[in-house]
Amino acid sequence: MIYIHTPTDGDVWLDRFQKALPDHEIAAFPQPVDESNVTILMTWRPPEGLFVRFPALRHVFALGAGIDRFLTRPDLPAHVQLYRLTDAGMAQQMIEYVLFGVLRFQRNMDGYLRQQREVLWRPLPQRAAADVRISVLGMGELGAQVAQTLVRLGYPVTGWSRTPKAIDNVPCAHGVSQLDDLLRNTDVLVCLLPATPETHQLLDESRLTLLPAGAAIINAGRGDLIDLDAMLALLDSGHLQGAQLDVFPEEPLPDNHRAWQHPAVFITPHVAANTLIEPSVAQIAARIKALQVGEVTEGLVNRDRSY
Repeated sequence: MIYIHTPTDGDVWLDRFQKALPDHEIAAFPQPVDESNVTILMTWRPPEGLFVRFPALRHVFALGAGIDRFLTRPDLPAHVQLYRLTDAGMAQQMIEYVLFGVLRFQRNMDGYLRQQREVLWRPLPQRAAADVRISVLGMGELGAQVAQTLVRLGYPVTGWSRTPKAIDNVPCAHGVSQLDDLLRNTDVLVCLLPATPETHQLLDESRLTLLPAGAAIINAGRGDLIDLDAMLALLDSGHLQGAQLDVFPEEPLPDNHRAWQHPAVFITPHVAANTLIEPSVAQIAARIKALQVGEVTEGLVNRDRSY
């Protein structure tokens, strides 16, 4: 039996999955269910103690790209296979979000906004795309598509990941040993890394300082990747041009956090790439069908690697 547990839109998910998997018994919270028969759970933001309610549970499908909250759950048994969404309509959204940020910094749009408030008509210096060095941290499916799109638009792009990656038309560095040199040659730093023990505070004060004067940061990965206080200090000093932030160490960002009012920070509420129901249902349904016939399917999380 399949059970769906989400804080919102449970009826919508249920309707779509019933159409995609008509031969399966499916229920959704808050419907009553025989918990001893549930073998597949689809969930997002699961409440504490949810997983132990299902003794026959074999597979958990996260209804979103991030799985860091699942990895820290003591109630999720080690034998239960955890699956994450791969793209499912999120890549195009992430491309749009990152491109918006790149153009903001490249074309000095924040500067023009400040001038508008001061009633100033003054052209600012412009840079060609070929002169804006972009580094994308995180060469998973989303990061690779973002990097390849920026290359096609004429930007010099370098990717970075923990382990070696081969991405068409995108030169890639890897490992902490190659990160510092990459930062020294970056005008716009795009952060799309997942939350793992290795990425926690990866961009601390010492590394952020390596970015050239006038560099900018776009973070749509995870909030604990960056030392937020150190980044704000570099924005205060003028060393960094600006930051576009979609994720934070604490979400929602507290009302009294000074990032809200910082003139060089653009904040969005974790919306860079939202889960789209239709492609997500199609992807998960295909994986369930593959598992039933003994096939290997994508998206299985390696809990030792945290992704």
